[in-house]
Amino acid sequence: MPAKFKTLLSTSVLALFACSGGTLDAQHTEFDVTTVGQFETPWALEFLPDRRLLVSEGRGELKLVGADGAAGDISGVPEVSFGGQGGFGDIVLHPDFEANDLLYLSYAEAGERGMSGAAVARARLNLREAGGTLTDLEVIWRQVPKVSGQGHFGHRIAFGPDGYLWISSGDRQKFDPAQDMQSTMGKVVRVNDDGSVPADNPFTEHGGVTAEIWSLGHRNPLGLAFDASGQLWDVEMGPAHGDELNLVERGANYGYPIVSNGDHYDGRDIPDHHTRPEFAAPAAYWVPAISPSSLMFYSGSEFPDWQGNAFIGGLSSEALIRVEIDGDTAREVQRFDMGRRIRAVEQGPDGALWLLEDGRPGRGGNGYLLKLTAPE
Repeated sequence: MPAKFKTLLSTSVLALFACSGGTLDAQHTEFDVTTVGQFETPWALEFLPDRRLLVSEGRGELKLVGADGAAGDISGVPEVSFGGQGGFGDIVLHPDFEANDLLYLSYAEAGERGMSGAAVARARLNLREAGGTLTDLEVIWRQVPKVSGQGHFGHRIAFGPDGYLWISSGDRQKFDPAQDMQSTMGKVVRVNDDGSVPADNPFTEHGGVTAEIWSLGHRNPLGLAFDASGQLWDVEMGPAHGDELNLVERGANYGYPIVSNGDHYDGRDIPDHHTRPEFAAPAAYWVPAISPSSLMFYSGSEFPDWQGNAFIGGLSSEALIRVEIDGDTAREVQRFDMGRRIRAVEQGPDGALWLLEDGRPGRGGNGYLLKLTAPE
């Protein structure tokens, strides 16, 4: 099979290439798709100032990827608890990375007696031509408490325009902790870049882990991003359907598990959001589910008509989903069938869209790094 070809393919043919394990270099109606590399259980990607990029792999590997797709190893990643939905997660540069070399990373961390929880650490990234090392690593935040199971860690991380660090923390499939103010499960957390608590957090006066909480009543937030006006949004898995896109507001309660526009997996009903107006309702929701994995807002010039739109990676939907935002409202306007589970979506420095295919165990273990550009 040639490394690249430029012929118009249907999404069913794109899916065939994805399933066959071949490269996925093709032309879509709205964009060209080029396969840049292949990784084992990839989870997140982040661009460096020199236009190289970092890719995290679930088992605890961090890769440095050059323009030609060649990947080198970066050592010094902390030990991760890999299994189920747990493993190495997000990677984000400090806003002043070019001055301080600080990289932030999230991962599932093992505890005693088989317990685990999400953690966020920061370290200095020392780069070489084809790899590098992490040094001075310190854990700055831990999900409280550690619990059994390997699901719903959340642990997407994002720096806001004000320099604070925001962390999405899943409910660990335990339901009630999303409403428990003594737990950081099922929350969005806001901390300083060293992990300390900002004095103006909404629940600071309560102290302890409660002071870290920015919003509550979340299930499994797997996307966290700021729009062009500085508003924070999250996208999260619903139970059986009812996936949500939320405008994340200070001190707001999004209602889970008391309300949801989905139901329990065993068929038991959950009251819809409209039945409990005291809880913040989603800006958009999906029935049937899309299984959202990630969220970003587009600002580039490669696709000028999409500026200001949100993009969501879809797992079970095997899709890239485009959402129009109008103030505090949102609606899906386009869905691209990618024929593969999309784990992450990012904007490159040249305005291209970059995707990571999931590649979890049981699905071949390998995920492709894809670059989307405007058709030639």
